Amino acid sequence: MTKKSKVSGAEHMLRLMDDVREIYLSDARPWVVGYSGGKDSTTALQIIWTAIAALPAEQRQKLIYVISSDTLVETPVVSNYIDVSLKRIANAAVEQGMPFVTHKVVPEVDRSFWVNLIGRGYPAPSRRFRWCTERLKIEPANDFIKGRVAEFGEVVMVLGVRSQESATRAQVMSLHKIEGSRLSRHSSLLNAFVYAPIADFSTDDVWTYLLQNVCPWGNDNRDLVAMYRNAASGECPLVVDTSTPSCGNSRFGCWVCTVVERDKAMESMIDSGEEWLTPLLEYRDMLSETQIPDRKHEFREFRRRTGQVSFIGDTDRPMPGPYTLDFCRNLLRKLLETQKQVAREAPTGDAPILIHEAELHEIRRLWRTERGDWPDSVPRIVRETLGLDLDWVSEDAVAFTADDGELLHAICQANDVPTGLVMKLLDIERASHGLKRRHAVHTRIEDAFRLEWRDLDTLLAERRQKLGISDDGRVSLALDEVEHPFDLEGDGV
Repeated sequence: MTKKSKVSGAEHMLRLMDDVREIYLSDARPWVVGYSGGKDSTTALQIIWTAIAALPAEQRQKLIYVISSDTLVETPVVSNYIDVSLKRIANAAVEQGMPFVTHKVVPEVDRSFWVNLIGRGYPAPSRRFRWCTERLKIEPANDFIKGRVAEFGEVVMVLGVRSQESATRAQVMSLHKIEGSRLSRHSSLLNAFVYAPIADFSTDDVWTYLLQNVCPWGNDNRDLVAMYRNAASGECPLVVDTSTPSCGNSRFGCWVCTVVERDKAMESMIDSGEEWLTPLLEYRDMLSETQIPDRKHEFREFRRRTGQVSFIGDTDRPMPGPYTLDFCRNLLRKLLETQKQVAREAPTGDAPILIHEAELHEIRRLWRTERGDWPDSVPRIVRETLGLDLDWVSEDAVAFTADDGELLHAICQANDVPTGLVMKLLDIERASHGLKRRHAVHTRIEDAFRLEWRDLDTLLAERRQKLGISDDGRVSLALDEVEHPFDLEGDGV
């Protein structure tokens, strides 16, 4: 709308509405509207709704899916807003005879943030190791779209993307444009096409539209204004003249996000009266501290998830591996304590579930099967913090205990044998106990012996001798720029 044009804003909007209806009626491909609850996706959805509502009922037959991606670690204020909005959209669609169907996509349990961070020990995401976006946002949405492609052959994705957001966004939109069409090809999904109705809108155009047009599903767009204002240190998007700034650069995301140095949005919400969010900010800041290079050795293993030790170039600095199991236990305990505190202090109905029961079960499984958690820590931590005994899966008769671990450690020390190696071998035997076919056991045992079981001092002494470095007793870990997600995955890619 801000492009140089001889038509007025009102005429441009009328043409846009006609454009929406023409594309909608041109074929049988269902639409999938990406709805994040933010200003851009709200504007796009509201325009689509208003345009389709003008069609006769018999022409409003093609389904329009409204999907929202829930990472399960969304900022609670935003998450509550989206949940309420989706319910209103679904109810209004039924009442008004509109073809909109709402759906919230979430990551698979074994791909969730807490299962990766606390269960597998992945370090908090950073700018150079942003492992979360693919697992929490992209994969769940793409799985839904692929499902619709399998069902209908092709789909049209309606996205509230704008070319003015960034030069990169404008370049991507231009690169995938189909000549002679108002649609673009999706950058990675076959048989998925993209329609961006507000591609040429500016931030001011977005806020002007939202504040001048009533939301058709019953939301008050001024609530969205307030949410942006609270997250942007008081900036207001209401444009009264050309010098009035907007808060369009505000970003709402995961409350655990450590990709940014400071969570200014969360800080502003707290300053604006949402003090109950303070424990979440404190937990997030605690995770951020684990990224300080000089402190990584406090939280991280010196072995990678592959079981090997890697050094940086021709130095004696080991590349940091996953969080230690002890630190993961502390993270889980602190998270559950934070959940309890927030439940006490949050406004009625706003208390979030920070970690779901299914995630606790998966973390327990990973700790028991992959990380040698013989004490079975998860049920104990849950019981001590929340006072709950969940329906834990009972294990077989050969499950090991904390007492077994202490006894084994004493025996191994007395015989100068790595405790971790023996625990690994016993876990392999336990996992195969009772199986009729045990052909893979020998391979797993061989793999266990190939892992690095020596202690860090021994490894450093060997490394320094090889490099001719004097042994000053210093242990320093790698910086973020040498980290790579596949090192943690251990898949050798």
